[in-house]
Amino acid sequence: MANLKDLIEKNSEAAEILKLAGSLGEKSGMDTYAVGGYVRDLFLERPVKEIDLMVVGDGIALAKLLAKELGVKKVVPFEKFGTAHIPSKPFPIEVTGGRTEAYEKESRNPQKIESADINTDLMRRDFTVNAMAVNLMPDAFGELIDPFQGISDLHAKHLKTPLSANETFSDDPLRMMRAAYFASELDFELDEKCLKAMVKNAERITIVSQERITNEFTKILASPKPSIGLRILQEVGLLNYVFPEIEEMVGLEQTSKWHHKDIYNHTLQVVDNAAALSNQPNLRFAGLVHDIAKPRTRRLDKNKGYTFHGHDEIGARMLGKIAKRMKLSNELRDYLQKLTRLHLRPIALAQENVTDSAVRRLMVAAGDEIDDLMKLCRADITSQNPALVKKYMSNFERVENRMQDVQERDAMKAFQSPVRGDEIMKICGLKEGKAVGKLKSEIESAILNGDIENTHEAAMELLLKKKDDILS
Repeated sequence: MANLKDLIEKNSEAAEILKLAGSLGEKSGMDTYAVGGYVRDLFLERPVKEIDLMVVGDGIALAKLLAKELGVKKVVPFEKFGTAHIPSKPFPIEVTGGRTEAYEKESRNPQKIESADINTDLMRRDFTVNAMAVNLMPDAFGELIDPFQGISDLHAKHLKTPLSANETFSDDPLRMMRAAYFASELDFELDEKCLKAMVKNAERITIVSQERITNEFTKILASPKPSIGLRILQEVGLLNYVFPEIEEMVGLEQTSKWHHKDIYNHTLQVVDNAAALSNQPNLRFAGLVHDIAKPRTRRLDKNKGYTFHGHDEIGARMLGKIAKRMKLSNELRDYLQKLTRLHLRPIALAQENVTDSAVRRLMVAAGDEIDDLMKLCRADITSQNPALVKKYMSNFERVENRMQDVQERDAMKAFQSPVRGDEIMKICGLKEGKAVGKLKSEIESAILNGDIENTHEAAMELLLKKKDDILS
């Protein structure tokens, strides 16, 4: 293992902040430490994302002193918990006063907080790999405090709690979500006691706010292999509370040439495939929900096997309620609905002789999400038959090649009739209503089919020529 001081110095900006914090702690008479995720990631040699500090004393006071030295004018204090957030760059800093906590049964927020030394403070941490600290005081800078053998668990890629797993998860049920996240993010194995305690406490996740649950769930989707965390949620019974519509997929077979036979396992493979194609969590979320309506539309046809008629449209509608329940942004909701509604279209194109008209229509429907839609459809091919996968991927490439003309792509993303509704109403003597939409649709279809050019002149000529026949 590399020397701890050498690991700290690998990021000079972070090292300077730590030394400054230790110096301020000494002047203020407060022992100061780096703790938690920062220390864990030091040993894993992961990039610094945030610096967590703990002081034996007034954490908010030290945060104000540190912020002043760093030239950061704003400090966000949380008086009840004795913590403060410094929104500094390039690393935000969290400063916490050492403490012990006591919880009431119906809340994950500590109800009784008392000051504590470093070893007592580390006892309250979620996992041993997060229960290590580095002394920042000038005379002991770089010394490791590891009362729960977190280093050994890091080497073993093992997740376990410093104290009783049952107590840890019962006190703060969100830690169960974090367990799934760390397993997925770090590719660590959860301790058997942790898994049993998660099964026992799964229902307690209902006392956690939906915003916090959704935040941790999204972090699982953003991890290198999301299926690891998702499977843990399902195996311990959490998925039934967190995302019951995905739980409904478990064990349901499907008949398909290019999918896994099981809807749930197929869905998790799609998420992992999407993760391999893109770092964007939203695309992975789309992979998770694209077949959300399959359990509800599943029927057995004696000739075709299992069918899922309308699962694309029904799934898109379901996502309206799901987004509201999960407190998703309107932007994410619309994105998920669009990709779910359209996810069968490229696959259908890839099985047919691709026409320019069909490609144009797909591009218009997908708009700015056309690239993500195509990635989702690639991810959706989970057949174990290499020849079949090769065939469909080749077909997708033919579809994508038709989309390569940048000028046409841009035009199709924002496509609409060159003749606007107010013009149609004026020329045809109409009021706003279905007839105007019918005329606009006729013009748009003619352009998409390649019958007329995408110009105002050509569209107006068609309108004058066809309006009487269409309106009659």
